[in-house]
Amino acid sequence: MLAGLGFGTNSAGFSPQAIGKEAASGADTPMGFGRAKSVIVLLASGGQSQLETWDPKPNAPDGIRGEFSSIGTSVPGVRFCEYMPRIARTASLMTIIRSMSHDDLDHGSAIYLSLTGQFHPRKSSNFPPRPEDAPALGAILQRVRPTGQFPYSAIHLNGPVLIPDTPSPGQYAGFLGRTYDPLTIGDVTKPSIILDGLEPQPELPIVRQTVRTTLLESFDRARKQADSDRSMRAMNDLYRQAHSLLESPRCRQAFDLSKESNTVRDRYGRFRSGQACLLARRLVEAGVPLVTVFLNESIRGQDTAFGQTDAYGWDTHNDIFDSMKNHLLPRFDISLSALLEDLQQRGLLDSTLVVCMGEFGRAPRVATEPNFAGFSPGRKHWAAVYSIAMAGAGVARGHVVGSSDRIGAYPETTPILPGDVAATIFSSLGIDPSKHFTDPTGRPVPIAAGRPIKELYGAL
Repeated sequence: MLAGLGFGTNSAGFSPQAIGKEAASGADTPMGFGRAKSVIVLLASGGQSQLETWDPKPNAPDGIRGEFSSIGTSVPGVRFCEYMPRIARTASLMTIIRSMSHDDLDHGSAIYLSLTGQFHPRKSSNFPPRPEDAPALGAILQRVRPTGQFPYSAIHLNGPVLIPDTPSPGQYAGFLGRTYDPLTIGDVTKPSIILDGLEPQPELPIVRQTVRTTLLESFDRARKQADSDRSMRAMNDLYRQAHSLLESPRCRQAFDLSKESNTVRDRYGRFRSGQACLLARRLVEAGVPLVTVFLNESIRGQDTAFGQTDAYGWDTHNDIFDSMKNHLLPRFDISLSALLEDLQQRGLLDSTLVVCMGEFGRAPRVATEPNFAGFSPGRKHWAAVYSIAMAGAGVARGHVVGSSDRIGAYPETTPILPGDVAATIFSSLGIDPSKHFTDPTGRPVPIAAGRPIKELYGAL
């Protein structure tokens, strides 16, 4: 599924370039400011367990530590889950934050928090997307600094993310309007779905496309009265953006995974999340500033597609150990490690910030939940503490920020909020997160509610 969503002129009432220049000239410029040309966000939606990934607790009591063992990594003293051996070897490229924390306990509103940096008006809820929602980070980026290199400032891959079968809030432009929606692409393992509509048709050469564009513009002028309607203007922007993509061979080719060798495609994994990570790297090379990869389309696709690995989400209320060992962790291990190694080998990691996160973690108690499908115990939602990983664009290598208590239940040090992650993303791109943009009514809105995470850039 390919949905072209939003690009247009910046009407925020300020110079986008001034946002970065003003912050860069100040005495309090945060570390890492402006180090990233692009950001790749990997979202493990459903609530990735910190205890079975980044923060194992091998000395915790029975019923808390789980069934998995831990292994050493390329960073002395840092241990990951035993089913992340490839990622363990790349630990020296990243920083692990083990003290993420908030208090939103349901998927829709917590994904909203992760993708917008703002709490949903109704915490712990699963409301559908609404026009009055806060805009996704990519929509804000399009508002404050639209890119001149590529028709889209933000692209979502393997989306939209579902909770579990309807789209989650937080991944759209909300009150900014559809003009600013990120481009959303679905299953990237089906090349025809990506490229159909991007390849010019043989019977429609560029000259005829140009004629049609001119004709469309004449219709636009004739419909001046209708264009006063916001939805009509947004649709016209979508047409113009689609035309920009069609007429640029460089942009079209960025989506063509067949340009990659079989060796590279195999290294990323011939499955949805793996090929989406590979496409994210290609889009970064093409100049896209913000790419979000939904590592799983649904938070809990295993309920309706049991045994089909591509469908599995991280919402492991039951069957957590079988699901993670046989379905979730092997693909996660392959794809994330391939992305980090590939970026490093191509000289892109220094200018690309990689953020790997879920919307929350899992409870420090293993138990069976009778209201959920499955045959063996799992873990409930848990937002009080969880872990994420970040790498590139000046982020310290082989570093750990914060810690959880002995059972992985609460932060011991350095609580970090999702709003801080959002602020770090903008700061890394050279945008002062403390600045404001204006909504369609002219009201000033903060770019981000948090603070850049200075601890990311410290020495080990």
